[in-house]
Amino acid sequence: MRKRQIKNQSLTKLFLVRWFASSLGLWIAAAILGPDRLNVSGHWIAWIISGLVLAAVNMFIRPILVIFSFSAIAFTLGLFMLVINGFLILLVSWIYDTLYIKSFGVAVVAGIILGLVNWLVSQVLEDFQK
Repeated sequence: MRKRQIKNQSLTKLFLVRWFASSLGLWIAAAILGPDRLNVSGHWIAWIISGLVLAAVNMFIRPILVIFSFSAIAFTLGLFMLVINGFLILLVSWIYDTLYIKSFGVAVVAGIILGLVNWLVSQVLEDFQK
């Protein structure tokens, strides 16, 4: 029973970190790309909700897309993941209308920025755990 509680706590922490990184990554991507390409209308809570929706989509839908497109990912040596990331960001903008993405190309660039932010947050947290 105790092992299950520890596993649930670690999954909760992982989701919270992904949520924070997604919100931060969207905010940074909007700052880099400009409000005419990527924007969240509303208060700062809209950034947090956008990050929550993106983290949930990445948690539930992304693994399914990766499994179904594994051959394309392998054939392009992983570059097809950029397309998947862009599609997921566009999907979040369709689900949560407050998030505005101008085009698929902007979504792909935002996916690259989000990936870098997620990597950076993971590296910082690893340094703190040592």
